[in-house]
Amino acid sequence: MPEETHEASTPAPHRTTTAEQGRFCAARCTCGWRGPARRARSLARTDAENHAAAHPGA
Repeated sequence: MPEETHEASTPAPHRTTTAEQGRFCAARCTCGWRGPARRARSLARTDAENHAAAHPGA
């Protein structure tokens, strides 16, 4: 019978991007989180930065 190995899984880092949808821009994360649609790209980027900061290394 083969031996089983158990590796400690490390959570993937949160990677955020912004995506434009018509006149709006929204932040998205690889964890599935989506920020609200914003007219200002800078606000969408701030949403993404705040999300990543709230989940460091998670």
